[in-house]
Amino acid sequence: PDAPLMRLPETGPKEVRELAHAFNGMQARIAELMERRTQALAAVSHDLRTPMTRLRFRMEDVDDPVLRAAMAADVAEMEQMVDATLSYLRGEASEEPVRPLDLVALVETLVDNARDRGLAADLAAPPRLVVAGRLVSLKRMVSNLLENAILYGGAAHVVLAEEGGEAVLMVRDKGPGIPDDQLSAVLEPFVRLEASRSRSTGGVGLGLPIARAVAQAHGGTLILENGAGGGLVVTVRLPKVQPETN
Repeated sequence: PDAPLMRLPETGPKEVRELAHAFNGMQARIAELMERRTQALAAVSHDLRTPMTRLRFRMEDVDDPVLRAAMAADVAEMEQMVDATLSYLRGEASEEPVRPLDLVALVETLVDNARDRGLAADLAAPPRLVVAGRLVSLKRMVSNLLENAILYGGAAHVVLAEEGGEAVLMVRDKGPGIPDDQLSAVLEPFVRLEASRSRSTGGVGLGLPIARAVAQAHGGTLILENGAGGGLVVTVRLPKVQPETN
C-alpha cells in the first residue's frame, strides 16, 4: 500500500482507453481496501489491548494465588494470540529500513536466549553471514522456527551456511515430523495438526506461516521436509550480501 500506483495513461484507441481506465480504477480500489484494512487492524489492536490491560489490573485484587495465576496465564495467552494474528494479517509490514545484518549474530543471540531458559538448542555457523533485512522481522522468523522445533520436537538444532549467493538457515528437531501430505498445509494460517488449541501445544497455528511470509518478504524461500533420520527440517534461503571492505 505504500508503493505508488502505476497509473496507466488513458489514451489511444477506445478499447485501450477502457482497459486502462478499468485497470486504474481497480488499483485505486485495492489501495483503498488496503488502507482501510490497516486502519481496521490498528483499531482492533487498540480495542483488544485495552480490556486485557484492565484485566491485568483487576487480577491484583484476586486473593487466591492459584486462581490469579490461572487468570494471568489466560490473559497472556490472549495477548500472544492477538499479537500473532495481527502480525500475520499485517503481512509483516514494517517501516523499519532494510539494512545489512549479520545473520549469525542474530541467530546466535536467540539460541543463547533459549538455552538460558533451559531449552535444548544449539548452533553451527560460520563466523559471519550478512543478509539485507529488517531486524525485527528476521528475529520473529527465527524465534518462531526455534519455538516450533522445541515445542514439537524437543530441541532445535540450527545450522547456518553459505551456498553461492544465498544464506541458508536450517532448523532441525527431534520430533515425529509431519505426514508428507500435510507439509504444505501447515504453512497455511491457523492450521493445526492436533485438535487441541492450547498454547502449550502450539497456539493458533501462525508460527510457520509468519516465518514463511518474512522469508518471502526478504526475497527468500522457506520449505519443510522430513529428515532422513527423523524429525522436521525447516530450510530458509535468503539472498546474501557481501559486507563492505575498506
